[in-house]
Amino acid sequence: MKDITRREFINRTIRNTAALSAGLSAMTSTRKILGANEKIHMALTGCGRRGQYVARGMIEQGAQIDYFCDLLDERLDESARFIADVQTQKPKLVKDMREVLDDRDIDAVIIGSPDHWHAPMAIMACQAGKDVYVEKPHFHNIRESQKMIEAARRYNRILQVGTQNRSAPYIHEAVEYIKSGAVGDIHLVNIFNLKPAKQFKPFVLGNSSAPPANFDWDKWLGAAPARPYYKNIFYDGWHHYWDFSGGDIINDGSHQADIALMLMGNPGFPKAVSCSGGKLHFRDDDSEMPDLQVITYDYDNFVMVYQSGSYPEYMRKNTSIAPEGNNKLAFLTQNASRVELYGSKELMIVGRMGGGWVSMTRDGQVAEKKTGRFPDEYHQRNFIDCVRERKKSNADIEILHPSCCILHMANIAYRLGNKKLEFDPKTEQFTNNAEANRLMRREYRKKYELPELV
Repeated sequence: MKDITRREFINRTIRNTAALSAGLSAMTSTRKILGANEKIHMALTGCGRRGQYVARGMIEQGAQIDYFCDLLDERLDESARFIADVQTQKPKLVKDMREVLDDRDIDAVIIGSPDHWHAPMAIMACQAGKDVYVEKPHFHNIRESQKMIEAARRYNRILQVGTQNRSAPYIHEAVEYIKSGAVGDIHLVNIFNLKPAKQFKPFVLGNSSAPPANFDWDKWLGAAPARPYYKNIFYDGWHHYWDFSGGDIINDGSHQADIALMLMGNPGFPKAVSCSGGKLHFRDDDSEMPDLQVITYDYDNFVMVYQSGSYPEYMRKNTSIAPEGNNKLAFLTQNASRVELYGSKELMIVGRMGGGWVSMTRDGQVAEKKTGRFPDEYHQRNFIDCVRERKKSNADIEILHPSCCILHMANIAYRLGNKKLEFDPKTEQFTNNAEANRLMRREYRKKYELPELV
């Protein structure tokens, strides 16, 4: 792809998407300074259910939502109704994000769009002088994550990823327990993302049709190749296609991967990755994604194994075993979304999203345990504090960069035929496979290119 300048990127993309805005570079120098008690004004772009919950949470933490931005009328209306009992002032409902980015009263943007729009929206928001809360996974491909870091640093923006376990008190307590030496030397980490079958049924694409009235399907596709409108793609089926997503290991399992790296002291990138698996259970459905992946990461002093699947009927995400906020320890052996750390002294098992943790010696004797609460409120409060105080957030883009990238690395190994790939953490390049490096970026559709200079 021919490189284009940042201004060309702005001028091209604004004309063709509901997400971006022209003439933004001058705005970063005119941003207001927030007072200690001044309300923070936000906008939500991408008004699916998760985005709505984040927006509502920000209101409950003291922010004000001034805009909802989405391409679909029904989601705009639904979002307004969803927050009506916690905010008296109705947000403006818009389809074109330039209205958000051109408003100098907007301090921060929440990005809840499909994954393939996360990075372009986040970069443009940074260029417009807005801070960003972007849902995980924060990018579609590795190069986009690199460019998001560049944009956040160049424009001095807070760019927080929605990996809320980074703000969970019980996870921080687990980190301190490991630092104390109680668990001993950890040389094996197991990550589980084995979801129950009832959550993942065979995906059926269905028939193409005309898109909903007043909905711009071309803009929704963005950088992805043009294709006809399919209702089953638009309504969450996009998770099944490489053009839009990295599958469930990244969509949901990124939480566990991030917890694992956090517990191990944020070691960054591995030296090598391999991935076995395939479409073993839902062999004949229309999804491009494997339903089983077993991934191995080689670090200097430990090995990390990630197991992801979508068929065991008896597994449960820990929030269904220990409901959110009840301070109960999740049942461990059938917890579908747990992390296990095998130390020389103790075995620690950690649940995500408030699932708590336990550390055991031989014969299942509990040495220590902690319960937890669903961490959304902590994470949202951290973001608001960082917007006000101009400090890096708990889930700063640079910290989260390896946590999501290692999952893309696994997908690359899978797509190349379950190969073992060697990786240089310093250059962030594969050293034994040129095709793997090509898959670190995507081919962008004309008018939606991501420039080298952000």
